[in-house]
Amino acid sequence: MSETGKRVIFHELLTPEEALSKVFSAVKVEPLGTEIIRIEESYGRVLARDVYSRIDVPPFDRATMDGFAVRAEDTFGADELNPVRLRVIGNVETGVEELPQINHGEAVEIATGAPMPPGANAVVMVEYTRRDGNELMIYRSVTPGENVMSAGSDVMMGELILRRCTVIREREVGLLAAVGIDNVEVIKRPRVSIISTGNELVSPGKELGRGKIYDINTYTIAHAVRSMGAEPIIMGIVRDNINEMRSMLSNALGTSDLVLLSGGTSAGLADLTYKVLDELGPPGIVVHGLKVKPGKPTVIAVSRNNKLIVGLPGYPSSALMIFNIIVKPILAKMLCMGIDEVRVRARLAIRADGAKGRRALYPVSLVDTGHGIVAYPLPAESGAISTLAFADGYIAIPETVEYLDSGDEVEVALFTHQYMPANLYIIGSHDLGLDVLIPMLPGFIRARVINVGSMGGLYAVKRGEADVAGLHLVDEETGQYNVPYMIKYSVNNAVLIRGYSREQGLIIPRGNPKNIRSVEDLLRDDVRIVNRNKGAGTRFLLDMKLKEIASKMGIKFEDLVKRINGYYYEVKTHTAVAAAVAQGKADVGVGIRAAAAMYSLDFIPLGWESYDFAISIDRLEKDSVKAFLSMLRSNEFKEALERLPGYRVPNDIDEIIWKSQ
Repeated sequence: MSETGKRVIFHELLTPEEALSKVFSAVKVEPLGTEIIRIEESYGRVLARDVYSRIDVPPFDRATMDGFAVRAEDTFGADELNPVRLRVIGNVETGVEELPQINHGEAVEIATGAPMPPGANAVVMVEYTRRDGNELMIYRSVTPGENVMSAGSDVMMGELILRRCTVIREREVGLLAAVGIDNVEVIKRPRVSIISTGNELVSPGKELGRGKIYDINTYTIAHAVRSMGAEPIIMGIVRDNINEMRSMLSNALGTSDLVLLSGGTSAGLADLTYKVLDELGPPGIVVHGLKVKPGKPTVIAVSRNNKLIVGLPGYPSSALMIFNIIVKPILAKMLCMGIDEVRVRARLAIRADGAKGRRALYPVSLVDTGHGIVAYPLPAESGAISTLAFADGYIAIPETVEYLDSGDEVEVALFTHQYMPANLYIIGSHDLGLDVLIPMLPGFIRARVINVGSMGGLYAVKRGEADVAGLHLVDEETGQYNVPYMIKYSVNNAVLIRGYSREQGLIIPRGNPKNIRSVEDLLRDDVRIVNRNKGAGTRFLLDMKLKEIASKMGIKFEDLVKRINGYYYEVKTHTAVAAAVAQGKADVGVGIRAAAAMYSLDFIPLGWESYDFAISIDRLEKDSVKAFLSMLRSNEFKEALERLPGYRVPNDIDEIIWKSQ
């Protein structure tokens, strides 16, 4: 922040509730006026006025069954042994205007929905009659009003049918149409300008240069704005230049009712947002940090013409969570509507730590086990884009809570309006083969993949959370894959299905500039590695190799890894390892050959491993699991898999190689 000359200090952190209270005290947030639109254009719009019916619905007495319109009293006493005889004098279809008068002893054939003729007060269902010419035999009596919907019985003239501030969706527009309303007065949509900040950002579709990333927040936030019924205005990307930022904000404030920025709000020397936002006042900045994690550097300002500007975090999942807890309530007031936030109860799959005096927000992926919903916390602060794809919603750990343990019940605020459970949960180690297999599954299958490492998958099967778990855990003593771990960790009531083989090795830059030849080179001072997360099978493999080296050197494993530059730099997938090497963040990492090939990197083989599938026995009859196993053994999948570099299919694929006793 060279133009400000000092680092931003967060003077007063507020809870989200305190922040909103301060915002609503500083500026009047209310609807922006109304407009008249046609009902066919009204989806998602908010009613500006109470709506009263101008007619009765239905506007006439109507039949609710096919049969015969009669005077109910003419049927009293009728039964199968003593039928009543009436004379049929006509027929009434839907939409007719001329109706016959029914007198004593007469009946009229009538269709469902047709108007009741004068004199008739009930309908005898056709099943209880027999007709012979104009003579009708009735074998069951009816009461007055039976099988008849009276005029105004649904909606009466002058009745309030929809209240002000109601969101119009399919049911509401049906009511409007039913009472003959073709134009409706609605709240004007707030126009929301969206700006992404940062020198590193590039718009999707353009070439991605070194050190650059694609702009994500513009599009996720724009859709979040649309989901609230507001109108996003995409302003584009602003660089870390104070004059460019001033110009962009000035244009945004001139054309919109609310401005949302993302990025550029952390307390670093390069951040200009705070200086520019404060210049927009008075009052300028009114909220200078939130007591939440992630989201602490959130900033809210009010311009001199009383328009709000909200600075959101740069990480996409963090920006979306802060949008939900800060921007949604603001837009709700501008739209005269409630916050349509759906929450579900779940229990935590793994421990989630609090934030020591701040409210901790965790995106979570939900798993419907059939015996309740389980929430898997996902990374919020790492900038992981996959979090957006896999997160169903988020949980909040209160400021006063140190941590929530596995099994604790939590409330999940959904990112969408409803929770659609998957019917195939694959939890375990990341694998490109699954990326090939899953799109081949039948259309009825909604698969959810959660990458938590091989050990995480093993425990997910043991706890009954996973349908399928991909494992590649090597036993140090025997060199055998996966089976020893099923036994060691007592994964009862489960089977291990043979999967396929993958080639593991050292992923290095093209041309091998550091002249790396083996795992021993990872100990060199000039080599920086990228490692896999704890519990990952690849981490087990690397640690096994390192323990062998430590044994040869006569030192402890713990002392050896302290000498490895980057050993604690962890990522969750093979492709993330390759990406880190490709981007120059590391000189080497252990991963599969296919990931190296994706990034055009060189590869030093360490050996082949077995990637197998643990499945609970009680899930083997589940339709989605059957489909998974059927595709696993199919020639279509085998041929596609072997087109990936470093993959091969064993003869016993899909066979049970271990079963719990």
